[in-house]
Amino acid sequence: MLISEAYAQAAAPPGGDLLMSLPMIVIIFALFYFVVIRPQAKRGKEQKLMIEALQKGDEVVSSGGILGRVVKISGSYVVLEIAANTEVTVLKSAVQTLLPKGTLKAIEKE
Repeated sequence: MLISEAYAQAAAPPGGDLLMSLPMIVIIFALFYFVVIRPQAKRGKEQKLMIEALQKGDEVVSSGGILGRVVKISGSYVVLEIAANTEVTVLKSAVQTLLPKGTLKAIEKE
């Protein structure tokens, strides 16, 4: 009368779910690779090349936010001059950014 009859759904064939979800898993992995893994690897390569190319006189920013001029490079350490007669020794891996020449002079004028 007021309640309609309920019918059982047809059973899905075994293994059909796996064939439908496999392409979705591949798409998600490809998306994750191109959005997360690949850009991070590219940034790591650029950082490594920048650290290897450091020279005396380069102006850099350390991971702690310290701006300085490279005075000496020895092994895995870099000596930065952060002010007149003030030098700090940091790890090469702590150098985050290579600044354009003259950046420190422009900041001192402000």
